[in-house]
Amino acid sequence: MSKERQKRTKRGKPSYFMSIVGVTLVLFLLGIIGWLILNTRALGDHFKENVEVNVYLREPLAKADSTVLMDYISTKPYVKEIQFTTKDMAKQKWLKDGGDDWSNILEENPLPQSIDFKLKSQYLNADTLKNIRADLEHQTYVTEVKYPDQVAGNLDYFTKTVNLALLGLAVLLLIVAVVLIDNTIRLAMFSNRFTIKTMQMVGATRWFIARPLDLRAILNGALSGVIAILMVWGTIQSAYSYEPILKTLHNPQKLMMLFGLMLVLGILITLISTHSSILKYLRKKLDDLY
Repeated sequence: MSKERQKRTKRGKPSYFMSIVGVTLVLFLLGIIGWLILNTRALGDHFKENVEVNVYLREPLAKADSTVLMDYISTKPYVKEIQFTTKDMAKQKWLKDGGDDWSNILEENPLPQSIDFKLKSQYLNADTLKNIRADLEHQTYVTEVKYPDQVAGNLDYFTKTVNLALLGLAVLLLIVAVVLIDNTIRLAMFSNRFTIKTMQMVGATRWFIARPLDLRAILNGALSGVIAILMVWGTIQSAYSYEPILKTLHNPQKLMMLFGLMLVLGILITLISTHSSILKYLRKKLDDLY
């Protein structure tokens, strides 16, 4: 009798191994999708916050007047960074960007002085930019407000589209993951069906029967989660070394939240699937187990 029990235990071990592998792979895919969603959003915000608005000033303009206007703009909630660009600074920027040097032709610098600022990402949309332009162009010392209209619109559309696509993919993958993990766990529990039924027949309570298997499920789920987290972390580090710009978007807090979610998800799905399988075999008659 003991030999037969040992054989059944040995047969059950590969099933547990395969369930851990299956859950780990699914959690890894979910983790990668989650990381892509976080980085797509962060990357979109990064590009949005590098869009520059140029407020060109009339001439001549006293320094005190330009300071008043700069103070007015800097108090606005949409401003992330702001700087005053003198005529000489504008010339240096022009030459740096590949523009022709007119020093031998023109005596005066034709480029105007300006107040240049970058927007916070949440303000980069067509309607908000139009309102900002209208407000600033009504100021006494402003001649013109410019920003890359098409780039701003395309960035906003691209970010929203990619985020929605990745979110849809994540939801679809989560549904598939739950089904795959549930089936994998049920296959693992199939090898223990006679043990479960035998314990019930000798008078063991549901709690007594389920407790060790549920604990095993929690451990398996946690192990799968930890392995998946390490795999995702390794993938992220490889991505950072391949594309350094991703490292500038690194957000430890959000990444820890993602890893925590992966761990909890692995434990919950494994535990729920295991417990439901136990109840299923407890409700069945002995003859139905063959």
